[in-house]
Amino acid sequence: MHIVCSDLEGVFVPEIWINVAQITGIEELRLTTRDISDYNVLMRKRLGLLDENGLTLKDIQNVIATMEPLEGALEFLNWLRERTRLIVVSDTFVEFAAPLIAKLQRPTLFCNSLTVAGDNRITGYNLRQEDGKRKVVAGLQSMNFQVVAMGDSYNDITMLQTAEKGILFRPPENVVAEFPQFPVTHDFDSLKTILDDALSALEG
Repeated sequence: MHIVCSDLEGVFVPEIWINVAQITGIEELRLTTRDISDYNVLMRKRLGLLDENGLTLKDIQNVIATMEPLEGALEFLNWLRERTRLIVVSDTFVEFAAPLIAKLQRPTLFCNSLTVAGDNRITGYNLRQEDGKRKVVAGLQSMNFQVVAMGDSYNDITMLQTAEKGILFRPPENVVAEFPQFPVTHDFDSLKTILDDALSALEG
């Protein structure tokens, strides 16, 4: 039995924090796991910037409400659902992801959550578990699933390394250079081909 584990942002939807940066003009919010490999360092920086600028959860949710899936993402997901199972494994938060997941016709999502104060300020974040992406793959493998994993950033690498097959989708050049063992693709049509070959190999 096989299953696909995929990142969310940069694969199926735009990067949420980059969109928030564009709307608010806070350039440092453009930093993502493509730029900073340590997720905890990145999140502490983000929360500090939100606090300094008086931004609340509602402000971010207002930005997210304007976002749409990446072109071709929904069609790809429909194709993939006919081929195999899918779990979206993301470092985003349930408080952010709900409207975007709805627009993707609600694939299963494993992600994190936020701590929100009574005045709607984001005061902290709660990881579902440390190194959660890798552990999702390992957990599925313990149930005799063979896993194909795909993502675009540093925080996806342990997931890709643990899976039977890892694929980089639209990664930045620094990630490609550091992890040349993974095939790289930048569009959904070629991703279908790579995935089809990977799944067929697992079936064989």
